[in-house]
Formats: sequence, structure tokens, C-alpha cells
Amino acid sequence: MKSTFALSAAIASFAVVLPVAAATNVSLDPNAIGKPPIDSWTTFNGDYDGQRYSPLTQITATNVSHLVLQWQYKITSVGAQRGASTPDIKSTPLLVDGVLYFTIPDHVWAIDARTGKEIWHFDWVDHGGHLVGQRGVGIWKSTLFFQTPDNWLIALDANTGQELWKKHYADEREQYFSTSAPLIIKDHVIVGVGGDAMDMPGFLDSFDPVTGALQWTWWSTPRKGDPALKTWPDAATSEHGGGMTWMPGSYDPKLNLIYWGTGNTNPVFAGQGRPGANLWTEAIVALDADTGKMKWYFQLSPHDTHDFDDTTEPILFDRVVNGRARKLVSQAARNGFFVTLDRVTGKYVVMKPYVPLDYYSGLSPSGEPIPIPDKDPTVGGSINIVNATNWQAPAYNPRTGLFYVNAVEGKAIYYLVDDSAHPSGYGGTGAGVGHSRRVLMAIDPLTGKAVWRHVYPSMNGAPSTLGPSLLTTASDLLITGDDQKNLIIFSAGKGQILWHQEVGENESNGEITYMLDGKQWILIGAGDSLYAFSLPQ
Repeated sequence: MKSTFALSAAIASFAVVLPVAAATNVSLDPNAIGKPPIDSWTTFNGDYDGQRYSPLTQITATNVSHLVLQWQYKITSVGAQRGASTPDIKSTPLLVDGVLYFTIPDHVWAIDARTGKEIWHFDWVDHGGHLVGQRGVGIWKSTLFFQTPDNWLIALDANTGQELWKKHYADEREQYFSTSAPLIIKDHVIVGVGGDAMDMPGFLDSFDPVTGALQWTWWSTPRKGDPALKTWPDAATSEHGGGMTWMPGSYDPKLNLIYWGTGNTNPVFAGQGRPGANLWTEAIVALDADTGKMKWYFQLSPHDTHDFDDTTEPILFDRVVNGRARKLVSQAARNGFFVTLDRVTGKYVVMKPYVPLDYYSGLSPSGEPIPIPDKDPTVGGSINIVNATNWQAPAYNPRTGLFYVNAVEGKAIYYLVDDSAHPSGYGGTGAGVGHSRRVLMAIDPLTGKAVWRHVYPSMNGAPSTLGPSLLTTASDLLITGDDQKNLIIFSAGKGQILWHQEVGENESNGEITYMLDGKQWILIGAGDSLYAFSLPQ
């Protein structure tokens, strides 16, 4: 179970701040968090909707060919920890008052958005966290919030990088580890947790931004006495059932609801010891932001046995459906389904595959897929899809009305390794088989059908894994990258390639765009570097 504890001074994790340039004067009004990103980028997705949509229009289809690289920041001040090389930049930078903040595991940087010059660098030494990735920071007034691999929430002074306080919210000895960016809502700092194949439950914690006091906890599997426990064989199995809250969620201020995706069920591939749907793993949940109480859920993969973490960003938008204005939430799920829900009630509007699927027999009355048991992993192996998408963020453009996602079409073979009555851990394994292809899709969220598709060329032994996140703008641009080290800008409406530029490595983070000193910038991360582009003066 989740636990927190204080380490003695002799063994406590510690951090070093390495100042490089003069201190800044950054301060963000909490009421500005989540507003449309123009001269700032204040959340992981730019705003609370999760759309990754910018209202900026200076860079257009007619002038995008003139983009030039203005500066590059390369990580050079990181020594390899525990024998590891420098991880890729997987964080989406935040921008406030001309200062960019970005991360890799155990490290936070502040750099000048105009020049790429380093302002300060925070270095944390952890004890046992997994260095698989780090998605970024949250900001409230002049305080940054950072999650370490070994599950400390660190509050830093945004202007100096000095530590203000820290809170240990999960035990790395129980195999919890953290990769997320905190989501800041009003006076709540909301953090999720990760973990692979460990027999522990997922959760969300909300902390006070000033003191670090715990405000509420929501568990992603039901406790004893909860009616949802009937979807598990017993309380003990539920309390070891997974459902990690890997990625930041979305938020509707008018409804005061948080929308969060939950991860895979444990044991991961061996489902024989946990009959039932196994709530609330593999689901989108809507929670009250002030209490953590769940209002509704929609489970994308009941009784998952294929590691289909449902942690892809839920995107919020408003549309007219059958003549009636609706508040909606859409997701391109890792299990290959595209779903649109009423975000007030959780009732489904659309549930449709966006990649070829053959592992389900239909939909339940509530719209959830009914899995075919013969597709479960077996000792001899069974065929199913590869992960159709992953943690990389999709985007939505309210001008085109389209939802954009980088997807993978392909098959994998899944083996059951532990066929006992009470398996643990992974209980099996899966690996891609045959030919896979990477596809950029523009989906109509009211039908689930692709309006256009771009199939990336498979070249030079390119991996079949997912490409980078997506960003779209009011000037009909769609920004992403391929697996050949290219930053690519498409037409958001038609999918035409407007411009591309090779960078040092494959793009690895979420792109952002912002206006600074009257000039629009596009910033990406690729490998160990940030690249900043703009039009020439």
C-alpha cells in the first residue's frame, strides 16, 4: 500500500542548484493558469482543455517555409546517474514571463526563452526511481512543482531554483515511481504516480501549494465496502490491482471536474486470477477537484490483459450534436478505440475503432467494448494489436473540428508465462510481429471516422513505436515529427506537408508555441536538446 516516510539526514535525497545567469522575476497569477496560451504556456497541455491548440496566427501556411532555427540548448551539465546516459527530453516546457522551464528525470532547468541561455539548474539525487521519462513541472505564483522518479513532490522558487519544501507521497521500495507533470488547479497541486507490473494500486494526491499538506487522495481501485468491488474477486486483489495515473489530466472549471485516465490492470497479462471488469483501471474518470470524489467513470478496456494503459490525454471541447449544445470529452485510447463522451454525465456519444481491431465482440449497452476471451494471452501465444498509441499527447483544433493523433497499426503476439491461479507481476509478455506502420490521423470526434490520414514512410529500419506529440494553431498548422529526425508542419485541415526540418534526434517531447516580443516561436525537444524556431526579423 501507499506510504510516506521521512529519511534521516544521513541518507536523504538531496539537490543542488547550479545558478548560471541573474535571477528572474517570474510570477504567475493562479487565475491565468489554463487560459488559452498566447504569451505563456502554463500547463502540460497549454490549457486545461488538453487541446494543445494555440490561437496564434503569425506563422501561417504561406510563410512557414521561412522558419529558421534561432537557438539550440543542449544538455551538457548532467552526469550519468546509476550508469545511465542522459535521458531524452520528454517534458513539455512551461513558459512564464519569458522564462522556459523543462525537465528530464531528476533535473529541472530554467532558460531564457529569447536566447536559450541557462538561468539555473536543479539537480536531484534519487534513491531507486526509474528514469524512464519526466513530463515537466507545474507552476503556481512563483513556485514550481516537480515530481522526482522516487516520488518526492519538490516545491522550487521559480526565480532561483532553490528548494522551498518537499513531500514524499509514495514508497519507491514498493516499486512506485513518478514521471508526470503536476496539474495545478486553484489551490491544489495534483500528482499522479506510475509503476510497471507491481502489485499495488494507483492513486491521485492533491497537495496545498504553500505548505505541501495533503488535501485528498483518490484510489484507482475500490476499497472495501465500495459497490465497484464486485468487479474484482475480492478486496485484496483490488488493492493490488494497478491502475496507475501516469499522465496529467484535463479540467473543466465550470463543472469543477478533473478528467484523468488510469493505467493497466495487474497482473498485466495474466487475467485468470482477477475475473471481472476490474474497475477503475483502464478508464476515464471524472473527479471533483476540491474533494477527489468520483462523479462518473467510463472503462475503455474492461478486464484488460494486453497492457492497454488508458492514460492518453482526455481532450475537452464543446460541440452541437443533433441540434443540441454538448460538453464533450474525447480520447484516442491505447486499445485502438476512439471515444467521445458527454463530460457532464460520462455517457458515450461515439465509440469506434481508429485502427483495425478484431479482439472484441461488440459494445455493451453503456458503450464499453466486450473482449473476446480467446484473444487473451496464452502459453502458446495469441495475436492482438500493438499499442495503438501511447503517452504522447494528441491535439484538437476547434476551427477544423478535428482530433489529431499519431497512431501505430500492427500486430503483436502475447504469451502467458504464469498460468497459475494466482499470478503476479506481468504474468506474461508481448512483442510486435510482422509489419507495423505509423499513421497520423485527423478524426471527426462526432463520428470517430478519419477525415484524412498520413502514413509515415518506413525507412532505414525505423521503429514501429509511436511518434511525438502534436500541436495545432489557429492558422491551420499541425506540428509534429517523424522517426527520421524531422520536425514536420502539416495543414491541419487537409494533411498537406507545408514544411519540414531535420534536427539532431527524433522529436521526443510536446511542442509549444508562444508570442514573445511580437514574434511567434515554435519550441521542440529532440533527444538531449531544445530547438527554438521563428520567422526571420
